[in-house]
Amino acid sequence: MNELGVIRDGALLIRGGILEEVGPTRRVENLAAARGAREIDATGRIVLPGLVDSHTHLLYPPPGERGATEPGAAATMRTSSAWLLESRLLTYLEAMVRHGTTTVEVKTGCGPDPGIETKALRVLAALRKGAIDVTPTFLLRVPQDAGDVEMARIVTEVAPKIYGRGMACFADLYWDNRPARQSLYARYLQVAAANGLPFKVHADGPGCAAAVALAVGHRATSVDHLEHMSLEQTDLLANSRTVATLLPARALYGPGRVAPGRALIESGAAVALASNFNAHHTPMFNMQTVMALACAEMALTPEEAISAATINGAHAVARADRIGSLEPGKDADLVLLNAEDYRDAGRYIGSNLVHLTMKRGRCVYREGTVDQTVPEQG
Repeated sequence: MNELGVIRDGALLIRGGILEEVGPTRRVENLAAARGAREIDATGRIVLPGLVDSHTHLLYPPPGERGATEPGAAATMRTSSAWLLESRLLTYLEAMVRHGTTTVEVKTGCGPDPGIETKALRVLAALRKGAIDVTPTFLLRVPQDAGDVEMARIVTEVAPKIYGRGMACFADLYWDNRPARQSLYARYLQVAAANGLPFKVHADGPGCAAAVALAVGHRATSVDHLEHMSLEQTDLLANSRTVATLLPARALYGPGRVAPGRALIESGAAVALASNFNAHHTPMFNMQTVMALACAEMALTPEEAISAATINGAHAVARADRIGSLEPGKDADLVLLNAEDYRDAGRYIGSNLVHLTMKRGRCVYREGTVDQTVPEQG
């Protein structure tokens, strides 16, 4: 994660939204294919892959009074029009683009009502392609008071119906450590796999070692949160194909634990970073700040933070073959930052260094100018 492959005085040649050549400027600009190309001057700036936010709750819970009950949030989803939900989500997505994110995962998690979950997935499907790619995830959130029979019905009947509609890219599981639920959680992952859906596991509570073991044992794409993971448990993820997705902004908005990012990396785990955007308790759009927090709170190096927010984030959404790094053949998703040293990406908390965001070769955001012609007083 510390090897970024930095090219000083580098250049990219883009054709049809795809990176065709990457290398030193002198070589790239002398290629026959570069003749007549439109030039974007990045002098004095750094160019990074577009940032990948691989864990968010952008759609649910909807904005409103903090501490609103789950039934109240579900009722809001039920009564809100699809147009209202889309317009609110689009506002969030545009804010992310302005901060350099080009791919985002968005979870549902509205509860065991298949109608609301389907509505949420339809809204996400309407916004999957645009200035930012949206990866929709069905999050199974079983009510705390649900009995074994009700939970079995949700796992074996409700979830497969949602899978069958083909609108989700992932199945996610909101795990808890009650022993009676463990066999049903394993069944849920098996059902997802049988329906061709890769899956993730939310492991944000005490005793998360069992959740990690479940995720690794079933070859989950990622296991997320891990705030309660002890240093002794980090070897559970060492050298596995399951990405550890960490959410340092969660602790920024209130008292909370921080996942052992340094220990996970040293154990050999693949670590990704994500915002955990949630309108109620983690309203974070800015992956630059997430990287800086990871450096400050988890002792990641700037190089590791960049890798975690780009290529490892791409692995966490199963898109590393197309995004996450600046390599020939991949999508031209990139961001220009107003910094001369890539290590600045891990230093600025709460700032936006983005000069330009590009999605598949198209400039989808460009920094505006400040109007200096202010009238004099009096």
